[in-house]
Amino acid sequence: MIKITFPDASVKEFNEEVTPSDIATSISSSLLKKCMVAKFNGELVDMSRKLTTDGSIELILGDTKGYEKLLNHSCAHLLAQAIKELYPKAMFGVGPAIEEGFYYDVDLGEIKLTEEDLPKIEKKMLAIVASGEKIVRLDVSKEEALQLFANDVYKKELINELTDSNISVYQQGSFYDLCRGPHVSSTKWLKNFKLLSVSGAYWRGDAKNAQLQRVYGTCFATEEELKEHLHNLEERKKRDHRKLGKELGLFMISEYGPGFPFWLPNGMILRRNLENFWYKIHTEAGYQFVQTPIMLNKELWEISGHWYNYKENMYTSVIDEKEFAIKPMNCPGGMLVYKNDIHSYRDFPLRIGELGLVHRHEASGALNGLFRVRNFTQDDAHIFITENQIEEEIGRLIDLYDYVYKVFNLSYHIELSTRPLDKYIGSIETWDKAEKALALAMEKKNIKYILNPGDGAFYGPKLDFKLRDSMNRIWQCGTIQLDMNLPERFDLTYVDEQGERKRPIMLHRALFGSIERFIGILIEHFAGAFPLWLAPKQVVIIPVNNAMHLDYAKEIARTLKDNNIRVSIDERDEKMNYKIRESQMQKIPYTIIVGERETKDCLVTYRHHGSVESFTLTLDEFVQKLNQEIASLGK
Repeated sequence: MIKITFPDASVKEFNEEVTPSDIATSISSSLLKKCMVAKFNGELVDMSRKLTTDGSIELILGDTKGYEKLLNHSCAHLLAQAIKELYPKAMFGVGPAIEEGFYYDVDLGEIKLTEEDLPKIEKKMLAIVASGEKIVRLDVSKEEALQLFANDVYKKELINELTDSNISVYQQGSFYDLCRGPHVSSTKWLKNFKLLSVSGAYWRGDAKNAQLQRVYGTCFATEEELKEHLHNLEERKKRDHRKLGKELGLFMISEYGPGFPFWLPNGMILRRNLENFWYKIHTEAGYQFVQTPIMLNKELWEISGHWYNYKENMYTSVIDEKEFAIKPMNCPGGMLVYKNDIHSYRDFPLRIGELGLVHRHEASGALNGLFRVRNFTQDDAHIFITENQIEEEIGRLIDLYDYVYKVFNLSYHIELSTRPLDKYIGSIETWDKAEKALALAMEKKNIKYILNPGDGAFYGPKLDFKLRDSMNRIWQCGTIQLDMNLPERFDLTYVDEQGERKRPIMLHRALFGSIERFIGILIEHFAGAFPLWLAPKQVVIIPVNNAMHLDYAKEIARTLKDNNIRVSIDERDEKMNYKIRESQMQKIPYTIIVGERETKDCLVTYRHHGSVESFTLTLDEFVQKLNQEIASLGK
């Protein structure tokens, strides 16, 4: 017998190999019909999973929020089943759940899917949902698995790479799929889905392999959540940073330099404001600043490990018959800066910041506005510390990141990424020590984090800050990387309290990630309507009649400029409503209308972007209002 503990702390005994379905049925048959999955000892398990040990159980009902990954993974199988029934010769790659949805890679031979085919596939999926087919896990041998997927070359390739004697397969109706699970108990829980798009994808991401067709979709627990998400997708199209970047005169990309952004006048103001903010907060936090060369000798990149682990992404050239590389990262230059002086433990923490321009050879098909470029500015810093300073310095960094992300109204969570399986430098013992130090630093600050195994940089584990924007999207931006390897490779030392030479611990960290990508995120996050302190154009003044009101408009402009407000006067011979509408289209935070009353009484009547209401203040009061808003950085 095994003991099962319920959420209300009650305990019941069951025979070994009881399933969550059996447990639900023991309470009531109607409860079983409402359950889509179970949690056993905190881990999601299928309703058909056989339980063999004591433990606590939670039965998850079908309309419970928070299980989107489970729903999307199961819906990927639903998609594959529908495609298999419509196209019997279809073969399948992989179909994982991803952020906000799922996809499945499919080989249909000569048949090419378009978005016009998606409604037909959706109809078949809905028919399978209506049938309420049970989703059941089967544990089979490798030979049985190969027999089940005898007509699918991709599944056979995956099966042949497995070393386990037992392989898990999921069945729904006549459809089988290779998968670790878990899944919802029935297709009936998958009715709130939508297929979104079709694109190409190479098998296993390798251009040398066959090109498959990737079908994207999304699935939610409720119809309301699905509708809200689809609405957000439409809103995101309007906020596309490439579209707004062009409309607002922020940046451009030329065919003469794919992946190399050009900053236009408004974009330069926005960029400089962001950089000035970065310098200010880092100066206050005790950072010093450097600038390292764009191109350095091959030998340096060999020492750092980049030449062997990252060369395919580097631009190289020959100078004086020696190989050089344009830097893809700032770190090796930072090592040389450190080695330029002799350091003592009294210098630590030594915080060195650099807004460094780097270049990486990205595939042309991956380029995407400011989100994926070939040259960008990393807001880097390298911090040198002793081992006993790790936790305190990580805590300081987390506080700094928290402040900055709140300025931009971006929430976040933290993921701890550990040692990659293959491409890494240094000993496993060193990696284990570094990973433990990062975990302890967060635990000391009572910060919950998600473990992300195998996703560390090749030189050390890291904390990744995943930001959530106003459109509910997740972005990887900030990172803190603990490096015990590069100090060894570059023979970095400091003199400790006993006068002996020791290795420093080094932290790599970027707060924005890159200036370019962060600006792209902010454009979409704010829909181009930036906070006042960041906006390229802060105020536009519109005289009702140039002959009567232009002089006072110029007086307002002079006063605002004296207070470092970016202001312009729209004195074109156009209708006033046209000029107001254009100001709103340009996302200018404040539009001032100057008429008879304002001119006579030295007043300012203004309208904030996005509002139809007008407010009137004295000029001094208006200046004070703007200065207070800028000083608060939008908080």
